[in-house]
Formats: sequence, structure tokens, C-alpha cells
Amino acid sequence: MFSRLRLTVTLIALIGLVHTTRVSAQDGLPRNAAVQTDQKTLIQDTESQAALFDKFKRLMSGAKLTGMFTIDGKPLSNLEAESYEIKGVEKAEEGDAWIITARIKYGKRDLEIPVPLDVKWAGTTPVLTLDNLTLPGFGTFSARVVLHRDKYAGTWQHDDVGGHLFGMIELGSNP
Repeated sequence: MFSRLRLTVTLIALIGLVHTTRVSAQDGLPRNAAVQTDQKTLIQDTESQAALFDKFKRLMSGAKLTGMFTIDGKPLSNLEAESYEIKGVEKAEEGDAWIITARIKYGKRDLEIPVPLDVKWAGTTPVLTLDNLTLPGFGTFSARVVLHRDKYAGTWQHDDVGGHLFGMIELGSNP
């Protein structure tokens, strides 16, 4: 059960940040990006970026993620079930940071916790990113979770234990 809590907190922490600043030539440009040639810098189109952020926030607020996770070193036939209810999604002011508030059900515990994480974008696909976030009383977490259409998949690490996670996304009432 402790591993499930690790995974749950990790996934929650991953649900949320969007690439918002400094696009370089190596990163590529969004479809509607503008090029400021006199300074030889690339600037993202803020209207397109705002639309991505708004859509992400609307789709994820109230969503429920239900799936399975693996634990490294254990047989794949021993999959564990997981479920996360996303109560709210808010963009932080700085960079790629977001706050995902999620309800976690673990054993006899039932808690709602805000998790700060980064959301990076692979084109229009959000990738939830968590790097060594310590949550008091829970441990330290890292993860990468890709959200695509009605599915999610990724990797998680909780202290010395890690694995994979995958499942379905049920949209909330805010699409």
C-alpha cells in the first residue's frame, strides 16, 4: 500500500505544467510562433499559448484518472490499481509551474493535497514533470506522465522504489 501512495502522490504531482518561456531554435516553434528577426530570438505566440493553458486547465479540472501501475522488480502480472480525482488546476506565475489539487485515496486515508509540478509540451501534448519533490510525511518523488487524448502513461519514482503507470482519463464537468 505504501508503494501505491508513492505512485499516487507522484502522479498527482505530474498533472500540470506547461512550457511557457524561452523557446530556442533547438526546441522548435509552436505553429503560430512569431520570429523577431532583428534580435534573432524566437518568441512564442502568447495567444496560442494562452489557449493551450486554458484548454489544459478546463480539461483537467474535475478529471478522474483511473489505471494501473507497476513496481520495478515485481512481475507485471502483479499490477496495482490507482485512481486520482483532480479537484483543481492552476497555472503559477513563474515558468512552467502549475499547482494540481488532487484527492488521494490510500488505505484509510482520504486527503486532498495541492502538488506543485511542471508541465512541458511536446507539441500540443502535455507532459507532467516532477523532479525530486519532497512532500513532508510522504517522501521524495520524481515522475514523467504524458497525457494524450483520453489516456495517460509514464514513469514514477518514490525514494528508492519506481515503476510505470498508465490508464484512462475521464473528463470532468468542465470541458
